[in-house]
Amino acid sequence: MAEVRSILATDCGSTTTKAILIEKRGEEYRLVNRGEAPTTVEAPFDDVTIGVLNATRELEDLTGRKLIQDGKILTPQLDEKHGVDLYLSTSSAGGGLQMMVMGVVRQMSAESAQRAALGAGAIIMDVIAIDDGRKDYQKIQRLRELRPDIVLLSGGTDGGTITHLVELGELLIAADPRPRFGTMNLPVIFAGNKDAREEIQHLLGERFDLRIVDNLRPDLDRENLGPAREAIHELFLEHVMQQAPGYSKLMTWTSADIMSTPNAVGKIMVTIAEQRGINILGVDIGGATTDVFSVFDGNYTRTVSANLGMSYSICNVMLEAGIPNIYRWLPFDIEEYEVRNRLRNKMIRPTTIPQTYEDLLLEQAVAREALRLAFIHHKQLARGLKGVQQQRTIGEALEQTETGRTLVNMMKLNMIVGSGGVLSHAPKRAQSALMMMDAYQPEGVTMLAVDSIFMMPQLGVLSTVHPEAAAQVFDRDCLIRLGACVAPVGQGKEGEPCVTVEYNGKSETFRYGELRVLPLGVGETIEATIRPARNFDVGAGKGKPIEATLEGGVVGVVVDARGRPLDLPPHSVVRRRKLIEWLSALGLPTP
Repeated sequence: MAEVRSILATDCGSTTTKAILIEKRGEEYRLVNRGEAPTTVEAPFDDVTIGVLNATRELEDLTGRKLIQDGKILTPQLDEKHGVDLYLSTSSAGGGLQMMVMGVVRQMSAESAQRAALGAGAIIMDVIAIDDGRKDYQKIQRLRELRPDIVLLSGGTDGGTITHLVELGELLIAADPRPRFGTMNLPVIFAGNKDAREEIQHLLGERFDLRIVDNLRPDLDRENLGPAREAIHELFLEHVMQQAPGYSKLMTWTSADIMSTPNAVGKIMVTIAEQRGINILGVDIGGATTDVFSVFDGNYTRTVSANLGMSYSICNVMLEAGIPNIYRWLPFDIEEYEVRNRLRNKMIRPTTIPQTYEDLLLEQAVAREALRLAFIHHKQLARGLKGVQQQRTIGEALEQTETGRTLVNMMKLNMIVGSGGVLSHAPKRAQSALMMMDAYQPEGVTMLAVDSIFMMPQLGVLSTVHPEAAAQVFDRDCLIRLGACVAPVGQGKEGEPCVTVEYNGKSETFRYGELRVLPLGVGETIEATIRPARNFDVGAGKGKPIEATLEGGVVGVVVDARGRPLDLPPHSVVRRRKLIEWLSALGLPTP
């Protein structure tokens, strides 16, 4: 890998194929340029490689470098103007990887199976469990209707009972589901009790393309997701990719396996968290779905909110959040029916962009709710293992806290990375920062950042073959640092002192309800002492100060003294006045 001088990476999305060119400049790798073209996986082209070549031709025009020869990507590099050493690709074209998960107990084995499938880049179509409350005929009907790419079957600890696993296998036989692509047998991965393998092989071996891997939950207190994720990835390449138009040809061009787009984004998140030793939260908010990724203390979790998006799914956000929750973020007066009508128009014309500042503020209000709801969903799945007998303190026992609590700890979070059109392409970077602060309510000291042009998928697949190059480009060309956010946790009275920040011989006090920016540019840092008021916590306990290195960005260091949890004033006039005050504090125009 040390000999690699140039890398071409493409991401075949559902609508757009994006290509980036990376070169080694001196001792480090840098982004040279990017090109894009419409994805061509559907009629009339029915060949994904046409879109790949079109995006690459745009790169050729921009760089003056010859990247295509004899109708395919030219590898390896011949000289500085001809070819590249590595060609890599990711894909979510054709609807991505769609899976169904089956488990014995919904809150245990089925949840572990969900984590395995989501971590491998899948969209979960449904979760079927023995105890999910549905009748057998309803489960069979779902299996027939949905036509998944792969089914993941799990349940039971090693050495336990096999009766329920056989029941799930018989449901599969009765339903006889057909795969979405092609006429081959439906792939089924069995990752359950090892004692049931012989029975499951006998039951499903002839009717399905059965793969048997190690148990997801060999013990109550241990998860082993790796083998199942590897099997999902292999079947994705063999079945879904091979059946989708043009992928078999594309696979002969690439220097490594094609990876599903969300799986690749997860890879770069894990790589960055490991290399820097940090806890990280990432989000990709798209037109139809919102993906949330997190790495806390080495535990990687990904969730997909398949009904929360900014164009095709915008009315689902309106339905799930409710008009009042969207309305509360609008700093101007508008009738509720008008909000509904504007969002419906966006759904039926998904490629339109806001034409007025009011339209933009409405879109960003919806984005806050989509991000908030997707994050709630993420926290529910990012949990420790249920069913584990944990040693608890007397205080925890009195509080009746359960096992399986969420892994997401906002006070321990070091960085939030936002991507997707509404965050990456917001007219002002401060708008992205404000959306993430309002939706996620970071606590203590947290770095805010956005992906400049959404190249995280390409960098994710690159991280599997050349982690050093992926990390350098991610740091220097992909990540736009908005600045650190300092947010005390607690509630107070409007206008009373909330937190004091001491730095460079100066001392600034911020009052409750206030939002203010300390001007600090990209790459600039200050050593600060952060002293919260008596009822507030910034990480060391109520009223206890912390020492922190605050890093600036394109927005600056934002001190958010609005309290946690963030409560907006209930009265509409007072609330709108506060929203306008916060916009002004970040240097944003007001309506």
